[in-house]
Amino acid sequence: MMKFDGIVAFVATAETGSISAASRRLGLAKSVVSNRLAELERVLDTRLIQRSTRSLSLTENGQSFLPRAQRILREADEAAAELAARSGTLAGPLRLSAPVGFGILHLAPALCRFMEQHADIEVTLELDDRFVDAAAGGFDAVLRHGSVGDSRLIARRLATSRRLLVASPDYLARMGQPETLSALQAHRGVLYAMRDGDWRFAEGDGWTVVRPAAALRVNNGLVMREAALAGLGITLLPSFFVHGQLQDGTLVALDVGAPAEGAELFIAYPRDHGASAKIRALADSLKESFGDPPFWERDIA
Repeated sequence: MMKFDGIVAFVATAETGSISAASRRLGLAKSVVSNRLAELERVLDTRLIQRSTRSLSLTENGQSFLPRAQRILREADEAAAELAARSGTLAGPLRLSAPVGFGILHLAPALCRFMEQHADIEVTLELDDRFVDAAAGGFDAVLRHGSVGDSRLIARRLATSRRLLVASPDYLARMGQPETLSALQAHRGVLYAMRDGDWRFAEGDGWTVVRPAAALRVNNGLVMREAALAGLGITLLPSFFVHGQLQDGTLVALDVGAPAEGAELFIAYPRDHGASAKIRALADSLKESFGDPPFWERDIA
């Protein structure tokens, strides 16, 4: 008979890419995960994972079995959550991914508040500034700042946020303050490395793109903010990164005659299993914590 813990071990190994990583996710010894995989393969009478000394890959049968195994785990989790919700409690695992900077600054305290309200939910949070594939990565939900252009996901807006051009008073004293998009082009920028380095501004019925020379490219908003504070150049950041610095004057918001492309904060979850009671409760709790408008926008106003 196929055992549930074997399916759990297989899905964790497939999603993390190694038995070591799966053992860390599950909190089990590597030998236990390996034994459960071997038992599952014995019961199914097929090889699911091709092992070698340096790599691990799914066999054709393993690739075919994976989405069904993931569905089994999701449905079991949803069934347990539904029963818990009927008794007035929410329980069970909830695996989330969020950007590093936002996770540290704002998600962490809001998530702690949520967990105080729902002590039986077991939250796993992974912070990553890379684009995380929620549908294939085994996450129940991901938080994203910006559009969610993935038809496999359903997105729910949590909060609004502007992107603001900011620089330190020292940089502006040395280099001057640009007041037009053409003047902005001549300045040095601290750019987000995960994009093409374009800054987009709304003008008329379309967009104007500015491509400043890069003083620094980095894939983390907190580092971008520190570089701007150090006077390395102008940067374009969401308001939730810089509201405190704009209040205390260590950064200055620039007006170049056109607003930068905005963005919103979303929680997104795979379409094929919908929003569980836990995800709905989390979204409601986060919206309450951030406010409407969110506190970072109120601080700037």
